[in-house]
Amino acid sequence: MIFEDDIKNSLNILKAGGVILYPTDTIWGLGCDATRGTAVDKIFGIKSRNEGRSLIVLVSNETMIERYVNEVPGIAYDLISVADKPITIIYPEGKNLAAGVCDTDGSVGIRICTDEFCRQLIARFRKPIISTSANISGAPAPAHFGEIDRKIISSADYVVKYRQDDRQKQSPSPVIKIDKNGVFRILRM
Repeated sequence: MIFEDDIKNSLNILKAGGVILYPTDTIWGLGCDATRGTAVDKIFGIKSRNEGRSLIVLVSNETMIERYVNEVPGIAYDLISVADKPITIIYPEGKNLAAGVCDTDGSVGIRICTDEFCRQLIARFRKPIISTSANISGAPAPAHFGEIDRKIISSADYVVKYRQDDRQKQSPSPVIKIDKNGVFRILRM
């Protein structure tokens, strides 16, 4: 695999509680172990982000969602199955995640990753990974690696080499929020 070294290096950093800068199925992101509070705190520090704002979590499959959400509304599976691009779904009640990952109301945004690099990384890590845009809070999200601020790059414990030369513009995923009754609304398209 062309990204095997990146996966091994990323796994070592994630297991040690560090932060990686990596390409996702949408935009480049800062990532860490979503279950480790000290790692999540590092992300907030790098981004200069208010800790009251929740973070998106990436998982490798539907089964992994069930380990981090109290009850998955049935409509979520329908939305996932018909999506033609990666979507982030905000579930009513997260669990087993570090403080600061879930919103103040307990909800959590989760996306099943479709990118092969991310899927393999998460599957081998066996835990969800934070995915937050690789920018200082309030600044525009970078559309490709070349737009990432040097301060963000130097703050990461490991910067994935895979896809750094790809200049195809990417955008964040659509976000859909589902309540406990299965009613959903689109927050971002």
